[in-house]
Amino acid sequence: MTHGIAINPRVQAYTAGVEALKGLPSSVISDVTGRLLGTTGLRPVNRSPVSVCGNALTVRVRAGDNLLIHKALDMLQPGDVLVVDGEGDLSRALVGEIMMTSARVHGALAFVVDGAVRDAEAFEEQHFPCWARGVNLRGPYKEGPGTINTPVSVGGMQVNPGDIIVGDSDGLVAIAPDQALAISKLAHEKVAVERQTIADIKTGKYSSAWVDATLKQKGF
Repeated sequence: MTHGIAINPRVQAYTAGVEALKGLPSSVISDVTGRLLGTTGLRPVNRSPVSVCGNALTVRVRAGDNLLIHKALDMLQPGDVLVVDGEGDLSRALVGEIMMTSARVHGALAFVVDGAVRDAEAFEEQHFPCWARGVNLRGPYKEGPGTINTPVSVGGMQVNPGDIIVGDSDGLVAIAPDQALAISKLAHEKVAVERQTIADIKTGKYSSAWVDATLKQKGF
């Protein structure tokens, strides 16, 4: 690391893991991984429903500075999700329409920014998913320092370079590629169970006896 700047090579994308997790709800993935996984405090900038499943290219920057994000834009490849640890700072926007346009040209799928963004309408108009902590019209500094392709924290969740990011209107989860197939299997099974539960509720077949049983176990 020189002058607080570190730029590491890309991590090879794991296409099979992305395909296995694509379309699964973030909430279900969180449930089957212990209900501790997932972001808090990050919301879609877009008003329309959003979803994404792709590999993380990670960036960590000083609050209010986007120099290393500009460098990361040149490293993006199709299927990437640009994940930015901006220290949760809302004083200055780290990305906007110009950087979003560059990301789209490189084939990126979405932005995840633990910080502020601007040009919010552009993300909606261009149908480019963006999760952020907030919106601010004030522009950033471009001095550094920062890192690319190192572990980062966004919305209270650690993301490693190459992790598979699954995001929707509820939030985001990050899955290690070597766990993707096993988690996909569990998540698909839970989706099937939830669909059956909803069907049973609608037809009057659902039983909530487990609630009283649980309360009895707790001495109530």
